[in-house]
Amino acid sequence: MSELERRLKATRRRAGGTAALAVGAFCFGTAEALPIGLLPFISADLGTSASAVGLLVTGYGIVVVLVSVPITKVTVRVPRRPLLTLVMAVFALMTWAAALAPGYGALLAARLVTALAQALFWPVAVVAAAGLTAPERRGRAASYVFAGGSLAIVAGVPAGTWLGEAMGWRASFAALGAVTTAAAVAVAVLLPGGPPGRGHAAAATNPDARGFRLLIVVVALTVGACFTAYTYITEFLLDVTGLKETWISPVLLVNGAGDIAGIGLAAAVVDRGARRLLGGAAALMAAALLVLFGLGALPVGAVAGVMMLGLAMPALATGMQARVLETAPGNTDVASAWASAAFNVGIAGGALAGGLLLPVYGVRATALAGAFAAGAAVVLVCAERVLAGPGRARRPVVDLAARGGITAEMGMCGGQDH
Repeated sequence: MSELERRLKATRRRAGGTAALAVGAFCFGTAEALPIGLLPFISADLGTSASAVGLLVTGYGIVVVLVSVPITKVTVRVPRRPLLTLVMAVFALMTWAAALAPGYGALLAARLVTALAQALFWPVAVVAAAGLTAPERRGRAASYVFAGGSLAIVAGVPAGTWLGEAMGWRASFAALGAVTTAAAVAVAVLLPGGPPGRGHAAAATNPDARGFRLLIVVVALTVGACFTAYTYITEFLLDVTGLKETWISPVLLVNGAGDIAGIGLAAAVVDRGARRLLGGAAALMAAALLVLFGLGALPVGAVAGVMMLGLAMPALATGMQARVLETAPGNTDVASAWASAAFNVGIAGGALAGGLLLPVYGVRATALAGAFAAGAAVVLVCAERVLAGPGRARRPVVDLAARGGITAEMGMCGGQDH
C-alpha cells in the first residue's frame, strides 16, 4: 500500500469515527427527550400519572448534572475507543430494557442507567471528535457531534413520537435501541485506538483557569435564558401570539430549521474565533428573546423570535466546546464534563425560573427575563479579558513530533494525563 493510500484510508477512518460519534449523539439526544412526545402513551400503558412520566425526563437530567464530572474524572485514563464502545453498548442495552420494561419502576431504572452513560458520553465524545482532525479544525469536528444532538430534537424525537402513535411507545424505544446498537458497532470499528491523553485535543491551546470558570457561568446563563422562555413557548404562542393549536407544530418546525442553519453557520466560523462565536450566540439569544417580548403578539414577530432561538442554540453549544478546548486549565475531557453540567443546569434552572414567573407575571415575562440573563452573558464575554486575565495557567508544552502526546500543567479540573 502506497503512502497516499495509507493517508486516504486514515482520513476515511477518522471521518467515519466522527460520523459514528455524531450518530451516537443523535441517539442520546433522542433518548433524553423521547418520553415527552410519548407521555400519554406511556402513562396509559403503565397506569401512571403524567407527572410520573415527566420524572423520566427530569430525573434523567438531574443524573447527568450530578454525575458528569465525577464519572469523567474516574475514567480519564481509560482508552477512548473501548470506553466509548462500552458507553454505547450500555446505552443500547438500557434502551432495549426500556422497550421491554414490565412496569414504571423498571422503566425508570433503565432511564437512570442510560443517563449515567450520557453523562460520560458527551464530554468524552466531543474531545475525541476534536482529536480526529487537524488542530486548526478541531472546533468544527466537535460541532459535528453537537449536530447529531441537534438533529435529535429536529428529527429523532418527532420520528419517535410518530412511531409511538402508530405502533406503541415500546416500538419507539426498540427502534432507537436498534440504531444505538449500530452506532456502538461503528464506534468500535471506526474510532482509532491508542492511550488517552495523547494528541492535540488532550490539553487546551491556551489554558486559563479564570477564563474557563467564566465560560461555565456564561453557558449556564445563556442556556438558562433560552429555557426560561422556550420551556413555555407553546403557551406563549397560544396566549400572547394568539395562534391556533394547529399552527404550533409548523412554528416549532421553523425553530428546527433555524437549528439546522445554526449548525452549519457555527461549523463554518467556529475555528475563526470561538470567543466571538460564543458572544455572538449569546447576543443573538438576547435579541431573539427581546423580539418575542416586544413583537411576540404579532405572528411574524413570534416566528422570527423562534427561528432566532433555533439559530442561537447550536452556535452556543459549538462556541462553548471550542472555548473549552482553548481555555481548559486541565484535562479537556473533565473540562467538557463541567461545561455539560453547566448546560444542563441552565436547562433545569431556566425551566424553573420560567415556572416561577409564569403564574405571577404571565408567560410574556419569561421572554424578558431570559433576555436579561442572555444580556448578562454578553457582558461577561465582552469583559472576559479584564475578568479572566490574571488567572491564566501556564501554556502546555507541545511536542507532538517527538513524543506523540502532550504534557500539560493541570489546573482546577484534575491531575495530569499524559
